[in-house]
Amino acid sequence: MEILSDFPIMRLHYLQHVPFEGLGAISEWAVKKGFEIGVTNLYSGESLPSIEEIDWLFVMGGPMNIYEEAQHPWLKVEKAFICRAIREGKVVIGICLGAQLIADCLGAKVTPNQYKEIGWFPVSLRQDMFGLPKEFVPFHWHGDTFGTIEGGEAFARSEGCLNQAFSYDNGRVVGLQFHLEVTADSISALVENCGDELVEGPYIESRESMLTRDEYIAESNRLMCLLLDNIYKKNNRGK
Repeated sequence: MEILSDFPIMRLHYLQHVPFEGLGAISEWAVKKGFEIGVTNLYSGESLPSIEEIDWLFVMGGPMNIYEEAQHPWLKVEKAFICRAIREGKVVIGICLGAQLIADCLGAKVTPNQYKEIGWFPVSLRQDMFGLPKEFVPFHWHGDTFGTIEGGEAFARSEGCLNQAFSYDNGRVVGLQFHLEVTADSISALVENCGDELVEGPYIESRESMLTRDEYIAESNRLMCLLLDNIYKKNNRGK
């Protein structure tokens, strides 16, 4: 794959909470832009890097809740690391659980949502942000949600969840409740590992339906790249 020379080499690190929720389509974007990529697999006890060793931090999804520190002791250390990355001016992007962890670091409450959202459901923008369309259909798999972030901008919502995305510090810190990074393999892995959550509900799609939406996957990946390109531009002007 051709590396675009107009992007300086940056160091991207991501935090992975379970084996089946990785970077997905973000990986191809990062490689194309010439990022060096590192990972900490928290579920297997790997150590976090020095904060000076990273430029961008991605915090991925997972089936645990941010308040389950007794079951997952590494959550406390992870939260402190995310908070420091935000304080020290890193680009920090969270997806699903990752967005909730960032919201917690920024002082917002994270609580169970009225409904679980699992499957492909429309999201609409409250305001123009990162070049995203006013409405699109991403993949969801979450039961919790985050509240208002002081100084942040909530910029997306769905019928089943009031807060779907936020931006903080002029787009340097971003949280997405939904998954634009999904691939067919990652959805299959979620169904295989978390299929017990597929019960009757107004915003829970059947496994058969959610696994046959190739056109949604392609569009989600396109929007993921668009969003990341625009975050990059916002945070690298003049560099």
